[in-house]
Amino acid sequence: MQISSMNDHEIPWGKKFKEIFDRGEKNYQSGDRDASSFFSNQETTFLASIGCKPQELFDFIEDQCNYGEPDFETVLQVASIRDRYLREMQNGIASNVEIPSRQLPAKTEPMDGIPWLPRIIAKARAKMRGELDQNTMYGCGGDRSFLASNGLTLPEFLEIVWKAGDDNQIILEAVRSRLK
Repeated sequence: MQISSMNDHEIPWGKKFKEIFDRGEKNYQSGDRDASSFFSNQETTFLASIGCKPQELFDFIEDQCNYGEPDFETVLQVASIRDRYLREMQNGIASNVEIPSRQLPAKTEPMDGIPWLPRIIAKARAKMRGELDQNTMYGCGGDRSFLASNGLTLPEFLEIVWKAGDDNQIILEAVRSRLK
């Protein structure tokens, strides 16, 4: 299976996504912190069309405002990978499954001596399928720290997991090859 990369095409909805992100940053900084009413119905419909849950984008905006990361380009790349997965692997049909965080591996659970790896693999797979629950974020501070310490970015890791399919050994080898 050939997976197109971010550089293979312009993201047709990128400008609209940027407008929503920028407006969200402004609103968050002005004190709007209610994720359930943060986006308009039109914005929520647009986000659903690209496989992005409103809570997910709210969490990215919140972390950007509070911690300075992830930057917009990273969020756009993550959203683009999800959109491609939705179209290429799910034929444009969103999953109706939702995986609660309690079903994910523990943060301390190791894979070949690497804590957090089983958890972030499960989160990445669920993220691509659009199955993370409202309380779970692919790209949380712990994920970003883990990936940075292993020389990876959020989008790079999603691409690795997508290409690996169900083969955790491929993912482990990719992480090991990037260890700092």
